[in-house]
Amino acid sequence: MKIKFKVQSSKFKVNTKKIVFLIVFSLLIFNYQLLTCLADETSSKAAVVIEASTGRVLFAKNPNLKLPPASTTKLVTAMVVLDRANMSDKVTISNAAANVPSLKETKLRAGETLTVETLLYAALIRSANDAAFALAEVVAGSEKKFVQLMNRKAVVIGASNTKFINTTGLPGKGQYTTAYDLSKIMRYALKYPVIKEIIGKKEAEISTEQGRTIALVNTNKLLWSDNGAVGGKTGYTKAARHCFVYAGEKEGEMVIVALLGAQRREVLWNEAERLGKRGFAVIASNEQPVVYFTKADYRKTVKIKSYQKTDKARSAKAASKKKLNKTKTIKRGNDSPAKESKKAKDKGIAKNVAYGNKG
Repeated sequence: MKIKFKVQSSKFKVNTKKIVFLIVFSLLIFNYQLLTCLADETSSKAAVVIEASTGRVLFAKNPNLKLPPASTTKLVTAMVVLDRANMSDKVTISNAAANVPSLKETKLRAGETLTVETLLYAALIRSANDAAFALAEVVAGSEKKFVQLMNRKAVVIGASNTKFINTTGLPGKGQYTTAYDLSKIMRYALKYPVIKEIIGKKEAEISTEQGRTIALVNTNKLLWSDNGAVGGKTGYTKAARHCFVYAGEKEGEMVIVALLGAQRREVLWNEAERLGKRGFAVIASNEQPVVYFTKADYRKTVKIKSYQKTDKARSAKAASKKKLNKTKTIKRGNDSPAKESKKAKDKGIAKNVAYGNKG
């Protein structure tokens, strides 16, 4: 009996080990299949979904991968214009603006006069490049000087992985953003009532002072199919492929979806709607966000927890850091308080975001 019992006990131990191994192996396979399924959720090169009220990331694929922004650039163009110009200001289209590549049906002519407001409508609804260029000229005197203001605005927004070289998003060396930065840009842009109103319009009509009328049809097709659509901005160039940043509402909640590098426009709409629904589901269930990376986004320094920080937490941390640096300035006496404060601010921004064209 003892021998028989020992044999059975040995078999039981072996079977237990097998069972444990099978359970662990099954879990690994399940997790792999889950991640594969999530990866298939978007074919865009990069995608981010955030909660508009807090900035919390709800889903992300390659959030820090630097890619061309195409015409989503015009959101920052519009913000800088609204910071420095009045809606009723008159703008006469220069030869330089008239020569900027734009869609034929909305093409502006040299010598025509429009208001800042009508040019914003053209730039944000129909993605008119000439309108964006003309706005830059009237605000800063030249596109080059205006772009400097755009890059300063990006720093204020916290888009530290973004750099602009023009006002339109047309192809250019050294111009890039990330899906994470783009979501933050959209979130900031929605604080401007004028921008929120314009990007939510399906159609509009503008007129020049010379009497010519131009019909504008929004490039954002989700305005026709999604009842919860707040608005968005599209973008396309050969290098950037199809880009889109979009805000949608449901039951009092708002999410922002940013997509970069989609191969087809139809795919863009489908993925934006699908990821928007995923974002609302994460909010409703209070589940942890899914953040994953492909080999393209090779920066592995990102800590997912930092994506979950609310604005309140970030503000408290920034205030504490600013106070600490101010004390250090008095002791050292090396830099002026203003200069030191700016350094602390820049450092804080970098730390928070480190982890955290057809139109």
